[in-house]
Amino acid sequence: MEDCIFCKIANKEMGSLLYEDDKVAAFNDINAQAPIHILIVPKKHISTLNELREEDEALVGHMAFVASNLAKEKGIDKNGYRLIMNCNHDAGQTVFHIHMHLLGGKPLKAGLA
Repeated sequence: MEDCIFCKIANKEMGSLLYEDDKVAAFNDINAQAPIHILIVPKKHISTLNELREEDEALVGHMAFVASNLAKEKGIDKNGYRLIMNCNHDAGQTVFHIHMHLLGGKPLKAGLA
């Protein structure tokens, strides 16, 4: 999608990447909610979780795998971290390209909100 900011970042048209492979890219969230707040995005544009297809199942698993490796690299795997994916406005999705938030580096409040 030509106007998607996450597509532009994943394609290295802007910003800088912390991690990249043939399926996903990862970068720091500019609106960090924790000392470590990384976004993992697929290179394939998928607007919301509702648009996932059966063939995307492995892609979402790969996103979680990359997140766990980044948590180890950042040294937050032992104390803990949180992974979040939002779907649509009511859940807080503001960029309509699926993405996984990796948050950690401090104790995070319990709960869903």
